[in-house]
Amino acid sequence: MDWTSAQLRSLVELTRRGTITAAAQALGYTPGGVSQQIAALEKAAGMELLRRVGRRVELTDAGRTLACHAERILSTEAEAVEALERTRQEIAGVLQVGLFATAAAELLPPALQEVRRVHPGLTVHSRDMDVDEVHDAVASGAVDLALGLDYPDVPIPREPALQVRQLYRERFALAVPAGSMDGREAVGLAETQDLGWILPSADSYYGRAVRTACRRAGIEPRVQHEVTDTAATLALVEAGIGLSTVTDLMLGLRASRLDVVRLREKVERHIVVMCRSSVEHRPTVAALVEVLRAVCGARHDTSARPRRGADKPASRRS
Repeated sequence: MDWTSAQLRSLVELTRRGTITAAAQALGYTPGGVSQQIAALEKAAGMELLRRVGRRVELTDAGRTLACHAERILSTEAEAVEALERTRQEIAGVLQVGLFATAAAELLPPALQEVRRVHPGLTVHSRDMDVDEVHDAVASGAVDLALGLDYPDVPIPREPALQVRQLYRERFALAVPAGSMDGREAVGLAETQDLGWILPSADSYYGRAVRTACRRAGIEPRVQHEVTDTAATLALVEAGIGLSTVTDLMLGLRASRLDVVRLREKVERHIVVMCRSSVEHRPTVAALVEVLRAVCGARHDTSARPRRGADKPASRRS
């Protein structure tokens, strides 16, 4: 039967997620795009795979049967791609990479430069996405691997089909309006009880992680502005609107006139690389992961050295 990987992947994700909308979000398609893939798959199979039940759709018996086989077909296809890559004398091929905004700005450029230098036959296509979407994008096969964030207090899901490798560890500090902390070198979260916070939604991993750290310190942060975009958060802090948590990687997104004060509590986030277990040994995937490790390692070494204030986009007190 003449079907495509994209059609089979759409069916598998629909089975996993339960709705066309959720499957589309995981795959990076529109709902109409998923519907078209399923319709084309039905035509190739010569059988109805979905049926409408009111406003919902559900798999037919044939749809459930094909979905089970589709997972094995896609797994076999991944093994075949790996075997073909191993026959080449060089690292060559095309990889789809998902990444969040901070990684796109700070980590992707040096990584692509290094790929061009050491693996000229490897082509990397990147896709910017919300950081909380990268797990699903990797699991669904929408991308080959992705850079994501993991928080010790709110870890991303672990599952046998997915590999999560830590690349880089960052400790949070507080970004505060310039001069608002009277020159203090460090501050505890409990001391922010009466201050206004700027944080992402509590539905996000980041938002939950910071709120969890605050509650452990005995306070509930007074979140006055729910903002996801890091550059916008830094702009609000610079304007004296409130305070927020920040890392060195985040500071690189926007030159800001604000103070960065060390947190007494150890609150961290981990930059991780994620890929499906079925592709982690592909030469191209393994090569790109090693490049990312080298780039993150070099950045960690640089950030560990003392810097003058002028070297930072924001003034620091640490």
